Amino acid sequence: MSVVNGLLRVGRLIRPTTTLARCLLPATAGPQSAWATIGQVHQQPQRSWLSAHRTLSTKVAEEGYHTIIRDQEKAVGTSDKHEFQAETRMLLDIVARSLYSDKEVFVRELVSNASDALEKFRFLVQTSTGAASDGEPGEFAEADRSLEIHIGTNKQDRQLTIQDTGIGMTREELVANLGTIARSGSKQFMEQLKESGRGTQENVQNIIGQFGVGFYSAFMVADRVDVYTRSSRAGAPGLKWSSDGSGTFEIQEAENVAIGTKIVIHLKADCREFADEDRIREVIRRYSNFVGSPIFLNGKQANQIQPIWLMEPKQVTPEQHNEFYRFVGNTFDTPRFTLHYKTDVPLSIRALLYFPEGKPGLFEMSRDADGGVALYTRKVLIQSKTENLLPKWLRFLKGVVDSEDIPLNLSRELLQNSALIRKLRTALTNRTLRFLHDRSQKEPESYDKFYKDYGLFLKEGIVTSQEQQEKEEIAKLLRFETSKELNRTVSLPEYCQRQAEGQKDIYYLAAPNRTLAEASPYYESLKKRGIEVLFCYEAYDELVLMQLGMYLGKNLVSVEKEMRRSDASTDGKDADGLIEGSLLKTQIDELLPWLKDKLTGKVSNVKTTGKLDTHPCVVTVEEMAAARHFIKTQSHNISEENRYALLQPQFEINPKHPIIKKLHKLTSSDPELAELLAKQLFSNAMVGAGLVDDPRMLLTSMNDLLQKVLDKH
Repeated sequence: MSVVNGLLRVGRLIRPTTTLARCLLPATAGPQSAWATIGQVHQQPQRSWLSAHRTLSTKVAEEGYHTIIRDQEKAVGTSDKHEFQAETRMLLDIVARSLYSDKEVFVRELVSNASDALEKFRFLVQTSTGAASDGEPGEFAEADRSLEIHIGTNKQDRQLTIQDTGIGMTREELVANLGTIARSGSKQFMEQLKESGRGTQENVQNIIGQFGVGFYSAFMVADRVDVYTRSSRAGAPGLKWSSDGSGTFEIQEAENVAIGTKIVIHLKADCREFADEDRIREVIRRYSNFVGSPIFLNGKQANQIQPIWLMEPKQVTPEQHNEFYRFVGNTFDTPRFTLHYKTDVPLSIRALLYFPEGKPGLFEMSRDADGGVALYTRKVLIQSKTENLLPKWLRFLKGVVDSEDIPLNLSRELLQNSALIRKLRTALTNRTLRFLHDRSQKEPESYDKFYKDYGLFLKEGIVTSQEQQEKEEIAKLLRFETSKELNRTVSLPEYCQRQAEGQKDIYYLAAPNRTLAEASPYYESLKKRGIEVLFCYEAYDELVLMQLGMYLGKNLVSVEKEMRRSDASTDGKDADGLIEGSLLKTQIDELLPWLKDKLTGKVSNVKTTGKLDTHPCVVTVEEMAAARHFIKTQSHNISEENRYALLQPQFEINPKHPIIKKLHKLTSSDPELAELLAKQLFSNAMVGAGLVDDPRMLLTSMNDLLQKVLDKH
């Protein structure tokens, strides 16, 4: 095993020079102790570099410790003082004070810059003529170094340090990149790649920076920022850039500067929290956990979870999904379903969406609850809870969406192009609906369990959606019992497939349970004709179907509305239009106006119906679902008179029913009892229609009727 092979680390070569000391010695070992250790190795011939590496590697492996941050840089020579232009000073003030809503995002911005520096160097080394070695000049120094980001916190001195082993900067690049706000070195780098034809999609997509303002976010929390940098170009000197953000910056050469860039942030007194290790770890976890290169915080790697949404779906194991779901969902359960897909049309999308196993909590049921899907761009968090990424009714989903096509504002906190966001939202919604429909076909039992727990969200989607096509796509996922199916639910497509020939409508009936549905007076006529009816047991099912309105070109019609239609079936009527076994026409002509008179202020009309068999009467209104919803939510705010004026109920009687026949006789033999009976029949019909707020109010009138009847005996 050669020395070179022995120094192999994380798939990259570490040069057996100063890099060994930087990578393997503890942070507490300053530059003197570091070089002393190296010196000891040279002074003891019996200990080879390889044995020293093994000893130090064992210590690192045992402690899981690795850092390159050293307090060894020293500025030398004279400094060049530069002034920001007046406009730049103003913009700097805006960046530092107004652009970002949360101060913590400065960590994200600086880590993103460090990641870009690593990606630039990685690409340039791959396309360069070679590295400096064995006296050969080469294009880059230490080209085989490990590419990493290191962060150190110092609470005592109120400092935060972020160091990378990336491309570094020359003096000219320092002046250009850090002396000019809104000049993005990353953006210029990508443009140069495209112009030269050397850039590939993979190279470009790993570059994060776009706007050239992220570095200056450090001045939100800093009294002063020092930058030590050394370009990767062979022979480049170390440099120090320093500014307090007030309008000037200084540049001078420095000794003992490692290749790459090191940013030392001297924190303001009220920002000392960012010198706390736990605070920085949480910010990394939230914003930068999936940056492509390893991030070490005080010697320990802070980003160990992989961005599995960028992997091929077939390569991700269930265990990886479970771990990642717990990470993004901040939960302890496992996902019920997993939707992992990628597409480049119409937008570049990498999505990983999880359907929770557990039932939704009260907070999740609220429309005020935030969504659980985070938006990333090139593995960097943009928004942890993106409001417009998915419709509100899909707020139970958890996961990640990564899209390179989304234009962002300077702070990356707000989305700019609403048209593109709408397109992304539509694409994600449609893909989710197709996925659920596929699950309902392939895993019906699992889907039924999901629907039992989360069906209310789907119904909310129909009520709140503005697009009929989207409503009908969601409607495919609804499930109902029907008059022909006991203890089994069916979908709307299944209902439509087995409709009788010539049936143009889809009928539904709202009732608390199957027993009441089958006993409903509104269902009698359809039952007699053998027409299948959807039974809606949930409180808002009929409102949902009313909002849906139509499915596959067929109208959704409540059984109450079907009964109210004037062109109803004439089954059971004789040639004169009379119902067999009913009151005579002259008797009906006497009873209808009498009823309308006694129910003045309550009914808009009284008529006979041939659609009842076992029930004496019913009440119909134009939109029964809306009327019932109104009664439950608003009726207590208005008087009874105004309530009936709004409802406009129509009282329909069954002229062949014994009670109605008896009522006609009582109108002449006992008008007082007849009036009590008529009002009670109307009240009963209102209860049957679900249009009474509190049925207990009927007890008084019912007792009056009973007392009047008992007086006769």
